[in-house]
Amino acid sequence: MAASSSTDSDLLWYLEKLDNKEFQSVKEHLIRAPLEFGLPEIPWLQLRKAQQEDLDKILTTNYEAHITWNMMFSIFQKISRQDLCEEIDARRNRNKETYKNLIIKKLLLQWEEGIYPKVHDDFYDSIASGIFRVFEMIFDPKYNLSSDNFNVFLIGERAAGKTMLIKMAVILWVSGRMWKDTFSYIIHLTSREINQMAHSSFVELLSKDWPDSRAPVADILSDSQKLLFILEDLDNIKFILNMDESALCSDSRKQVPVLVLLVSLFKRKMAPGSSFLISTRPGRQDAMDALLKETDYSINLNFIDEIRQRYFTLFFKDSRKATIAFKFVQENEMLVDLCNVPILCWVVCMTLNHQMDKADDVKLKFRTSTDIHAHFLTNALMSEPGMVAGQHHLVLLERLCWLALEGLLQDVLDFSNQDLRSVGLTEADVSVLQTTNILTRSSNCEDHCTFIHLRVQEFCAAIAYMRPLIASLLPSTSKEKERRAEYKYLSPIMTCIFGLLNKKTRDILETSFGCQLLSEMHRQYFLEQMENLGANPTAMEHHVPLFYCLFENQEEEFVKQIMGFFVEATIFIQENKDLMVSSYCLKRCHTLQKLRLCIQGIFEKVTVKLTSSQMRSLTHWRDICSLLYTKENLRELEICNSKLDNTSERILCKALGHPSCLLQTLKLTYLAVDARFEDLFKAIVHNRNLTHLSLTCMPVSLKMFSLLREVLANPMCNIQHLSLMKCDLKTSTCEEISSILINSKKLKRLSLSNNPLNNNGVKILCDALLHPGCALESLVLFFCCLTETSCSSIGRVVMLSRTIKHLDVSVNYLQNHGALVLILSLMMPTCQLQELELSGCFFTTDVCRDIAAAIITNKNLRSLELGSNNIGDAGVELLCNALKHPTCNLENLGLEECMLTNACCESIASVLISSKTLKKLSLLGNELDEEGIVQLLQGLGHPDCILQTIG
Repeated sequence: MAASSSTDSDLLWYLEKLDNKEFQSVKEHLIRAPLEFGLPEIPWLQLRKAQQEDLDKILTTNYEAHITWNMMFSIFQKISRQDLCEEIDARRNRNKETYKNLIIKKLLLQWEEGIYPKVHDDFYDSIASGIFRVFEMIFDPKYNLSSDNFNVFLIGERAAGKTMLIKMAVILWVSGRMWKDTFSYIIHLTSREINQMAHSSFVELLSKDWPDSRAPVADILSDSQKLLFILEDLDNIKFILNMDESALCSDSRKQVPVLVLLVSLFKRKMAPGSSFLISTRPGRQDAMDALLKETDYSINLNFIDEIRQRYFTLFFKDSRKATIAFKFVQENEMLVDLCNVPILCWVVCMTLNHQMDKADDVKLKFRTSTDIHAHFLTNALMSEPGMVAGQHHLVLLERLCWLALEGLLQDVLDFSNQDLRSVGLTEADVSVLQTTNILTRSSNCEDHCTFIHLRVQEFCAAIAYMRPLIASLLPSTSKEKERRAEYKYLSPIMTCIFGLLNKKTRDILETSFGCQLLSEMHRQYFLEQMENLGANPTAMEHHVPLFYCLFENQEEEFVKQIMGFFVEATIFIQENKDLMVSSYCLKRCHTLQKLRLCIQGIFEKVTVKLTSSQMRSLTHWRDICSLLYTKENLRELEICNSKLDNTSERILCKALGHPSCLLQTLKLTYLAVDARFEDLFKAIVHNRNLTHLSLTCMPVSLKMFSLLREVLANPMCNIQHLSLMKCDLKTSTCEEISSILINSKKLKRLSLSNNPLNNNGVKILCDALLHPGCALESLVLFFCCLTETSCSSIGRVVMLSRTIKHLDVSVNYLQNHGALVLILSLMMPTCQLQELELSGCFFTTDVCRDIAAAIITNKNLRSLELGSNNIGDAGVELLCNALKHPTCNLENLGLEECMLTNACCESIASVLISSKTLKKLSLLGNELDEEGIVQLLQGLGHPDCILQTIG
């Protein structure tokens, strides 16, 4: 009898091949062997009495199968039974070959029936070799590029080719052309398989692809360093992969929740030394963060210009056509974006080729992705030989679009036969749609089909929105959904709807299919909605999604009409296409007054030569910057969370310094530039209209201070308001700020909020404020880590400065003593202060008598902010008496969160009636109930009340 290929029950066969002396020797070796393998010992008394069958049971009970076999293999070598070792090796080799046949059948079953055109195979063959060389080098130990227990991430968008490359890699491994001596087994897992499991052991996971679910686990795990796990679609896994180490499992036989099993494999609690190749779409950051280590590798499948050009060359065969088509696409960021994965590249190429065959000028036909999809869908359905002419074209289109819309609304991307029938699609219809490559067989669900790409489904859904179709519930709606099936964002559909409002694009469908899209109704609806959004600037977080919609529309008057509703725009730029659509729309916004830009990942340092993508970035950026001198109403620019390189900064500076630039306010927040602001500050000098400069959350170096001082002292510079908020300014920088104050004759307002200046720093500033050369009128020291110690210096400024009219020291720990020092300074006849803000300064009722005296004494004081202090009802009574005094000129009083109750409302109402100056009062955050509010309303309703604003 020969040894079987199974490793679960044939250890006894090997033990029976031993003579008595050899068997005794095996038992003696088993005294020490467990210690060598880091395992618990077997009691000698139990070993000494054991016969072959007993020993088989002892070993299989106490140890996992692969550990038992590795230990026995070592012992057989020590007792010179090389024949048994060779038998084990032969069995292991047989199982390896068996597994290769199993995995190749699993992976090729769908691939052999794929619908993609042959150009896809040729294309992947042309680009795959480079990626496979990287695979080979990363995983092969002889290159020494990786550490133990590392992961390789293959990252790409939907349909970027991740699965195709993985299957090709596995085929190369099976044929011995890659990883020949690196991996013995490749364990292929998909997110779908993982999501459908509740509990499993590692043994069961390894056995899932074997006949009768019986895998030679001992052989598979005999050398875990030669194991490669391939996990497809990490982003689709429904679990959160963070887990405490104590919850993980190292026993391959133990059934555990599938999350525990998966994380235990990732953390190498099981199969130590194994490798992982993980495919994922970008965006699932929580899963990446849970797994990604510094020693891991990431390979991004980016469809860069060179690869896109290779696809065009393979598709067209005719080099002239390929060049024309590629150049045309490269000139339009929306078409570049559409060609970011092979299957959509094929859609574009098919459409352009059809148009070029008709000798039409593609530049006149295709400006947007909506144009491409409209022509693609029309060409596919109208030119199919099996189609019946006439009304059936329209019926098929409506059923297809109905399916697309209901699928997205109900989170169904893979359609069963029942789903197809529910919208009226017959077997013949489906055959036509698959032949025309609009629908394709699903790779996720057996006997299901899906749209060739989500973009095509979204376009069809947009058509459905513009047709009077009846909603329908798809049978698959009731099934449990994959994470990837969740369709959360309707903006791509909305973008297509805007595209279909374009008459020329709409005519393609209406003329071909004999239908009418409900365009006027949608047009009026969007105009009403946009007018409402324009009237409420805070309603939109940023405007780029709207800009995509308007770019797709391309109707000049409609775009201008909508953009005319907006006076403010916030644009968040991450890609070239964001720049392009923003430029297109903002050029048509003649009402634009305020522009906020956030630019990330566009302008990287160029060390050798600009790529075509970088050149396009700069072209679009130049268009954006030109708005600064072409928009006659634009007065404020804010650039936040952005990184500019030398070239992009120079373009911005040139626009800022343009004679026609009418900007008055420039705000820079979290901005990094390569040139350290030299060019930027020079541009500020030459802009005579610029009066407000704000630098927020930016470390200001001594070099920058020197530049600022030079700029602000320049007679040509008109900056009157300088804000340096959250710039981490400390005591050591106050000498620099003082120098700016003394030398800048036009500087009227300085804000230093949220900087740890401390008492010593403010003392330095106060000395500068009293210098004859200082012209400052407003100083903001909100939350600057000040205490009562600083108040003597600040009080001198309040008392003696001839220019300071506004002072804000809110949210500093001044307490009663500090507040009192400032209030006493207010009473001095030399005090010129008109506005004082003391909110959140930790003082109490005890100071209110002096505040009341200051209100009466200081004829210049117009505004007093006392919010977030424990003033209480008693303190307000004192203030109310002062407010009714005939010498009080106060116009604004802030009492937010001052622990007031109904008890003070009668006094406040009396002030409302008798005060001849108070125009604004804030009582927000106080515990006033209905009784107190009624008293206030009576005061407000009195004919002598002149109050204009109450909060």
